[in-house]
Amino acid sequence: MKTVLRIVAVLVLLAAAAAGWAGYEAWTFLKTPPATPGQEAFFDVEPGASVRRVADRLEERGLITDARKFLLLARYKKWDSRLQAGRFALNTGWLPEQVLDTLVNGRPVLFRVTVPEGLTWWQTARVLEDAGLVRFEDFRAVITDPAFLRHYGIPFDSAEGFLMPDTYLLKKADVPDRAQARAVAGRMVDNFWRKGDALWPGGKRPSRDELRRLVILASVVEKETAFADERPRVAGVYANRLRINMALQADPTVIYGLGPNFDGNLRRRHLDDANNIYNTYQRPGLPPGPICSFGASALAAAITPEEHKYLYFVAITDGGRHAFSTNLDDHNRAVRQYLRNRRAQRQQ
Repeated sequence: MKTVLRIVAVLVLLAAAAAGWAGYEAWTFLKTPPATPGQEAFFDVEPGASVRRVADRLEERGLITDARKFLLLARYKKWDSRLQAGRFALNTGWLPEQVLDTLVNGRPVLFRVTVPEGLTWWQTARVLEDAGLVRFEDFRAVITDPAFLRHYGIPFDSAEGFLMPDTYLLKKADVPDRAQARAVAGRMVDNFWRKGDALWPGGKRPSRDELRRLVILASVVEKETAFADERPRVAGVYANRLRINMALQADPTVIYGLGPNFDGNLRRRHLDDANNIYNTYQRPGLPPGPICSFGASALAAAITPEEHKYLYFVAITDGGRHAFSTNLDDHNRAVRQYLRNRRAQRQQ
């Protein structure tokens, strides 16, 4: 019996010692900054980043001393799912609670927003508005402002096609206004020119007419395929059609002309509508303007299309790669195969 009591006593002492040590470790973590004196450091939190990943990166940057304890702190405070995305100004002299509070409740120095490739200007405006960076109507007014277009060398009546898709770190105004929208749109157009300057042949910017042609073609290529390695071939198809005065017959141009209220169902009457100035089934040549913002690979494809004899292409499966044909008979066979593939997809 005495042996059992001694064992119990030892276990109690060990538990107490362990609890005391854990308490001391926690107290030390909470009350000891990583550095004294501290240094300011900017820290980026990606959209959707887990608190575990953030904690690991904070430790790597010397902004906390222990990622595991920081994770436990976030869970204890029930803040582990409340991290904001953006760039934050932190300090290696801060205690972990201040670091956590800043990432959850503080104001980022810059806010991170991703604008995907292939969006129209109105879709881009919604992404930016949802992020709290602009108001939709301010953005619309800015990108159609003649003074803004002249300043940035845009040869169209809007900045469509020049709002370069990318991930941006942007300042957020207390109350978004026209000036904020101009700053955001200007940043995106500057990014277009920066990326374009790395692609222009000989490093020389194209003439106004050539710029119009390239930007329009790149936007159509962007909407036709999501596969970067297919884009030069798609651009080559349209280059071939333009050369022989064959209608482009590009569904995405028709859809763009239908505007923001398009319901997703392209009908025969839409293809037959000659009043739609973006209808490349009814109107020859390129549409009057770009139909989306595109990435660098689509622009590169427009600048240097693949040389071949293809005049047609159709998807093999919905959202998949394309089959290319040099004549209508082969194209029609590819279309019938696509329809069979689509039916099979829907039955799965």
